[in-house]
Amino acid sequence: MLETDRLGLPLLAAGQAQKEITHNEALGLIDLIAQTVVESADLSTPPTAPEAGQCWAVAAGAAGDWAGREGAIAGWTTAGWLFLMPGAGWRAWARDRGGMIRFDGAAWADEAVRADGFYLAGERVLAARQEAIAAPSGGATQDAEGRSAIAAILAALRAHGLIDA
Repeated sequence: MLETDRLGLPLLAAGQAQKEITHNEALGLIDLIAQTVVESADLSTPPTAPEAGQCWAVAAGAAGDWAGREGAIAGWTTAGWLFLMPGAGWRAWARDRGGMIRFDGAAWADEAVRADGFYLAGERVLAARQEAIAAPSGGATQDAEGRSAIAAILAALRAHGLIDA
């Protein structure tokens, strides 16, 4: 067995010379994925001036040093690029998006919960909570059934935590 089953980290072999190289490579990969933060998941070519420790989730159509690495996490080290292919369900913080992304086994996608709301199929369905909606009152002509319907709607929205009381 040359690598770990889940993360593909290199293992030391019995009688191996220069074990520190294999060990350091494994530490570099762990450093790449522990508390993963990527600069972006939208680049398909490497940035021109990466800083050691910066990572990217490689986008489709990868070229240059990233050719053939679509979906991988690419980390820049003092020794050059280091790549690790994520498994389905891996998550990372994407700095440029200001939110979490998740690998579905084929590509990276934004998580449903974001700073500006909750998304389904890329469409925002809930936004930040607004001011409370006042219960109906007043008016020259009152419609008891209309007020009752509005009150029921407001009660349901409050029960689901969508609006304040």
